[in-house]
Amino acid sequence: MNAQAEEVSSVVDIVKLALSLVFVVVGISAFYYFSDLQLLYRVLVLVAVFTAAVAVAFNTAKGRGLWGFMLESKQEFKRIVWPTKDEAVRTTLMVFLMVFIVGLILWLLDMFLFWGVQILMSQGIK
Repeated sequence: MNAQAEEVSSVVDIVKLALSLVFVVVGISAFYYFSDLQLLYRVLVLVAVFTAAVAVAFNTAKGRGLWGFMLESKQEFKRIVWPTKDEAVRTTLMVFLMVFIVGLILWLLDMFLFWGVQILMSQGIK
């Protein structure tokens, strides 16, 4: 009995998601079809249609799951401990310093390898 209820719910959810997709397609089509109307009215209708599509999509199991995920993400975002300005500046300077040092090492390695290849090539020509 429970499997049958989940199947019916799943079918209803699929129909709701398809309906929200139809809303979006019809809204975009109407936006371009009624190009002789003022842009403000077309944009307002498009926003209303998109809002209806989102409302229908959020009334599905996946939509409610997505809404729950967004609420949990918002709560997690509040728990983040951001670095102070001094920590951020020090970390940024450390990154710049390390990039400079690695770049210098790679440049020296490239220069010595190029120098070695030139020596080997000049010995083979003689």
